[in-house]
Amino acid sequence: MIEIQWQQLLTHALGFALTIWVLKKYAWKPLLALMEERRNKIIEEFKAIDEEKAKVARLTAEYEAKLRDIESERRVKLVEAVDDGKKVAAEIKANAQKEVKDLHAKAKADLERDIDKAKVQLRDEMVRITMTAAEKVIREKLDDAKHRELIGKYIKELENA
Repeated sequence: MIEIQWQQLLTHALGFALTIWVLKKYAWKPLLALMEERRNKIIEEFKAIDEEKAKVARLTAEYEAKLRDIESERRVKLVEAVDDGKKVAAEIKANAQKEVKDLHAKAKADLERDIDKAKVQLRDEMVRITMTAAEKVIREKLDDAKHRELIGKYIKELENA
């Protein structure tokens, strides 16, 4: 028959209670605080991502509006130049056509430059957003140069596609 040794049982119970108390005071609360801090950081990062997405969408809309304005201005100037060309003598007509071509080339160059600038800004913004998202997904932070290299390759593949 098994005898219960009360003294040993009481010693084990007190040791267990003391261990639970020490863990609760020195390990559990800091661990919960750390987890709460991490949760808040993740929430803030998602908010930042949402804000950046909204900013990218707003910038895209602004650039598209600018492109439409440039196109309509180009068309208006082209029509005016054609009307003026019909009204003047041959020499003035040749000069007007040259100016229209120059304006058209300048507007086209400006438009292409704005488009290229918008693409670069959009690509850089996508790189930053993708880096943040990828870092959260893999939960392992790579150095910035490696991030940019990997994401740059991905964006070039997308552009080629």
